[in-house]
Amino acid sequence: MTTFRLERDSMGEVKVPGTAKYGAQTQRALDNFAISDLTLPKQFIHAVVRIKRCAAMVNHEEELLAEDVFQAIITATDQVLAGEFADQFPVDVFQTGSGTSTNMNVNEVLANLASESSGLAVSPNDHINMSQSSNDVIPSAIHLSAALALHNQLLPALEHLEATLKHKAGEFGGVIKTGRTHLMDAMPITLSQEILAWAAQCHKARKRLLDTQKQLCQLAQGGTAVGTGVNSPDLFAEKFCAAISIDTGLSFKPNDSLFEALSSQDAAVAASGQLKALAVALMKISNDLRWMNSGPLAGLGEIRLPALQPGSSIMPGKVNPVIPEAVAMAAAQVIGNDACITVAGQSGNFQLNVMLPVIAYNLLQSIDLLSNACLALADKAIADFTIDEAVMADSLARNPILVTALNPVIGYLAAAEIAKKAYAEQRPVLDVAVEMTDLSREELAMLLDPEKLV
Repeated sequence: MTTFRLERDSMGEVKVPGTAKYGAQTQRALDNFAISDLTLPKQFIHAVVRIKRCAAMVNHEEELLAEDVFQAIITATDQVLAGEFADQFPVDVFQTGSGTSTNMNVNEVLANLASESSGLAVSPNDHINMSQSSNDVIPSAIHLSAALALHNQLLPALEHLEATLKHKAGEFGGVIKTGRTHLMDAMPITLSQEILAWAAQCHKARKRLLDTQKQLCQLAQGGTAVGTGVNSPDLFAEKFCAAISIDTGLSFKPNDSLFEALSSQDAAVAASGQLKALAVALMKISNDLRWMNSGPLAGLGEIRLPALQPGSSIMPGKVNPVIPEAVAMAAAQVIGNDACITVAGQSGNFQLNVMLPVIAYNLLQSIDLLSNACLALADKAIADFTIDEAVMADSLARNPILVTALNPVIGYLAAAEIAKKAYAEQRPVLDVAVEMTDLSREELAMLLDPEKLV
């Protein structure tokens, strides 16, 4: 049978499971917010813990926190950051809009761990939350966790995808194929040019995300309740950012306006917008791969993606482009997350945004999804796909749009007649042009040479 203990907060006593490291306010949140089975991710909880750790360092330096209490807090934060007690942060994402329940959840767990290790009475409010408020901790944790996730996960994954695409483009330097606009035959292009366009999308997305990361490295910490910094020592924001910069290896600084940092989530909305832009790019690349892989007989059949699993429970031998499909679904989820973050971002009522937890959850989920999608696309689809040069060469030879190259010599209308006849008779453009113009085969071959057209 579950045993309970009584914990007390400012509203009175609450029964808490005897083995729980959290206290009364966490239990109230569990009782009040049975909305979903979603909890804030480990990256976010660890960001809050790092904030508590660095705040304790500044408070100790300012002689506000006794040495023994400080050391107990550091020991507790080290335990959580090492992965211990991960099950002690069960608060629903859909909770109080400031994230107070999660802030107090972390405060209570750290206070209990610190008290256990030291024998002291460490308070979640008076010690762990010293010089802080949920109103600056949670916005700072959103920025901190997102900046670290970009640095450690998404930017390296995106760089890997870009490098994989450039390497693949180098494999197919001399391969010429039919270009397509509106899904219809267009002027020729090299396969390398097509792949390098994807690489450029990744490169530009990475640059935009790096710019966004700089905005995320501006923190709300030090604003406390409404931006004025009440109950925090002078220069707390600056000293805190110096400490968190050393702790994480990224360069953080106080937001130019702590009032703006508490009342809005514009940087998070901007970051989500750039994640959405990357999702759109990955969906475009994935769909191009699916089209190029289509067939093998009734589609384009230009490339062969790696065969990873049987594609049908009823059709033997069928193999599908599963990685591009998975990436496209992940991209769709990121686009949906951005819509949610957009709505949440405008919920800054006066001095505080009140949809912070869902912004944190969706932003970090989008970064996780895109990081994994980039790696999967690079390693399981792009790195090892092969090409069918015969299919591409045949399509190119019969491409009626090659006559575009004859426009300056015979005129648009005459070229159009050649294109229509070549298409109707399914014959090479060169052969039809020889019959319908006064130009020699040699002249026409030079004008229609795909290598010169790309």
